[in-house]
Amino acid sequence: MTLYTTISTAASLAGASLRAHKLRSFLTLLGVIIGVSSVVIVGAAIEGLGNYAEETTSKVFGSDGYQIGQLLQVGRLSRRERIDKLKYNHQIRQDDYTYLRQTTGDNVLYSPYRLRAEDIHFENRLLESTSIIGVSANLAEIREVNLTDGRFFTEQEEHNKVPVAVIGEDVRTEFFADRTPLGKTLKISGFEFTIIGVQEKIGNAGGQSQDNVAFIPATVFNRLYGPEQTLVLFARARPETGLTLEQALDLTRVSLRSRFKARPGKPDNFDTLTPDSIREFIGRIMALIGAVVVPITCISLVVGGIVIMNIMLVSVTERTREIGVRKSLGARRIDLMLQFLLEAVFLSAIGGLIGLGIGAAVARIASVVSGVHLAVTLPYVFLALFVSSAVGILSGWYPASRAARLDPVEALRAD
Repeated sequence: MTLYTTISTAASLAGASLRAHKLRSFLTLLGVIIGVSSVVIVGAAIEGLGNYAEETTSKVFGSDGYQIGQLLQVGRLSRRERIDKLKYNHQIRQDDYTYLRQTTGDNVLYSPYRLRAEDIHFENRLLESTSIIGVSANLAEIREVNLTDGRFFTEQEEHNKVPVAVIGEDVRTEFFADRTPLGKTLKISGFEFTIIGVQEKIGNAGGQSQDNVAFIPATVFNRLYGPEQTLVLFARARPETGLTLEQALDLTRVSLRSRFKARPGKPDNFDTLTPDSIREFIGRIMALIGAVVVPITCISLVVGGIVIMNIMLVSVTERTREIGVRKSLGARRIDLMLQFLLEAVFLSAIGGLIGLGIGAAVARIASVVSGVHLAVTLPYVFLALFVSSAVGILSGWYPASRAARLDPVEALRAD
């Protein structure tokens, strides 16, 4: 008997057995279905949230932007680390911003970034805790601010302290859902601002909406709220220079180290933050979540394997006489081994495919509901199917070998 004939016969008998016990087969599949779908959903969530965080980071920073400040850090600092940094690092003041523009402004664009939460008013309506952000006109180019309507303010408007504002999508939705906001007047801290633009929807970053915002000229912000002791600056290379982010950052660092008299060989006495450092931090968090959560979801696959093994042992016991008849008619141990092993593999493979379909469907529904694209990626698909197939082989091996070792005479005596 050829190998193909042996396998096809065993597969045919295994399939017939599963069809003869449809309800039992389906209930046996549930553990594998739940396990595979869990792995796929968790994998899609990890990939989707990672991509969403990276896209949001790019929108907040711009593709080649970076920040300069006294204390900029991804992750959590201990109280001692924070105190030490505040002691060692210099504050970034208005004259430091002016100095950077004078020394490196031909190659690098800079913008101050000041933020304050204020309630804003339109007619008789109120929107609470809107982020009022004071920036220069360069921010539109530094962060690659995309507008769905209108324009960003100009350097002339900034210099002349013109009270204009570019609002976020949440502000537009709250006040101007059915009309254009351009030319309308908002009240911020009791002062009227003319709306000249609407920023595209960004979403959340760090648990905070990036759309409940209003950008105003930094000069107007300073007039409203007074100067601040320390600034955060956004920066990027001027596009026409052809400088990379790293080269522009080096120019800024050299200039500030000279101004703050940082000693050679000592670390910078100010902080910088780049999109890559944030992406690296997000990647570490997502990898940690994956390392913890994915093995936990795989436990349900192990439980499914135990269920398959239990059902297969019951099946061997029920079909002892059938096994005896087959052996007396010349069936070899390998024939019986393959039959019961393939039953277990079929159960796990079918459960894996169903679980994959359910996981992909749930991920798709969650994407539509949440607005975050949850991507079902091949690595997690392969992981789920590999583990489910391995579970089928391992859980079916012992029942199959037990069936193959049965003595035909004793098996024929079974009731």
